[in-house]
Amino acid sequence: MKDKVILITGASSGIGESTAKRLAGAGAKVALLARRGDRLEKLKNEIESKGGKALVVECDVTRAEDMKKAAEKTRKELGGLDVLINNAGLMPLSKVEKLRTDEWDQMVDVNIKGVLNGVAAVLPYLKEQKSGHIINVASSAAHNYFPGGAVYCATKAAVKMFTEGLRQEVAPTYGIRVTSVEPGYVDTELQDSIKDDEIKKGIEDMGKKITTLEAEDIAEAIHYALAQNTRANVNAVFVMPTEQQK
Repeated sequence: MKDKVILITGASSGIGESTAKRLAGAGAKVALLARRGDRLEKLKNEIESKGGKALVVECDVTRAEDMKKAAEKTRKELGGLDVLINNAGLMPLSKVEKLRTDEWDQMVDVNIKGVLNGVAAVLPYLKEQKSGHIINVASSAAHNYFPGGAVYCATKAAVKMFTEGLRQEVAPTYGIRVTSVEPGYVDTELQDSIKDDEIKKGIEDMGKKITTLEAEDIAEAIHYALAQNTRANVNAVFVMPTEQQK
């Protein structure tokens, strides 16, 4: 991990924040992407106070041009680009019949288009150097439906399948490793985006019945995938709370 340049979306909280700390602590240089610049600055200061190197890039993953500029800035200021971690995501759950189409659009834009924009921004560089690693954070929701999750589960299933398709296309030809990280219930701010009170209570009640994962657990899984020898591609890391059934 020493001196690897790693671009992380959704770095202002949760899995993204924990991953940035974990990888910077292992010697990587991290580009921190999110819309909340104040939080990114705080994270940058924390990382650099411990001897790490971090770059703040305020960015909206739904804007392809933002992602291209972020990749260019990362290469210029950190001296390269080795890894993309597509972590930004939203989960405003609700039943389909409620027709909260604005929330559907948000999930498609961030959860799917955000991933595509990230890949489009970095892939030319990784192809040119014939190396690199792309990690897309999907979810256990890519495997199992849960109440109110029809659209969310669909977006994460799309990320999982896109990740596998990308791996088959670029890994053999360019040596670019590609991994889907698929967490179960993680205690993060993701639940805060749920506006449907009934669904939110159900998710919160579930979280009280089990010992949920922490963001640090997923950061460790990401580090594991990245730390393997380049001859080994970890296709997927499926991490569930021990007490969660599905």
